[in-house]
Amino acid sequence: MQRGALLDAARSLLSEGGTEALTFPALAERTGLARSSVYEYFRSRAAVVEELCAVDFPVWAAEVEAAMGRADTPEAKIEAYVRQQLALVGDRRHRAVVAISAGELDAGAREKIRAAHGGLIAMVVEALMSLGHEQPRLAAMLLQGVVDAAVRRIELGAAEEPHRITEAAVSMALRGVRG
Repeated sequence: MQRGALLDAARSLLSEGGTEALTFPALAERTGLARSSVYEYFRSRAAVVEELCAVDFPVWAAEVEAAMGRADTPEAKIEAYVRQQLALVGDRRHRAVVAISAGELDAGAREKIRAAHGGLIAMVVEALMSLGHEQPRLAAMLLQGVVDAAVRRIELGAAEEPHRITEAAVSMALRGVRG
């Protein structure tokens, strides 16, 4: 139960203030635990990050996969892949993952994030293969780059409305630079 409360507090801290806000004193304050008690659950900030990735990323990926599963064509699957990820931008779990990704992490935490992203990218490879891409994995990684750029744009509070950024990302994914 305390572990869940600590993770929930970590999500809030990350989404409110980025990786700098995720400190053991802040976790202790948010949960009402003594700082030393936080160390009983997690040995380091990286351990908190790793657990957040292990818990939250699969849920987020399952939502993307479910959206893709409801689509009938390869193009619709790609569109669902982009739209669902961008729809999750306001979700605390997603905001925490974005904050985590932007921070300085140890090699173990970075590897877990890379592996999780690899699973996300693998979801869209089949759709790209169906469209005849000669290098579907490379195309999937580039597609994820478009999604990541749109996420950053939305997170930064860009001049464009989030729905316009989403539409531009979908257009880029489906039609390339021709618009």
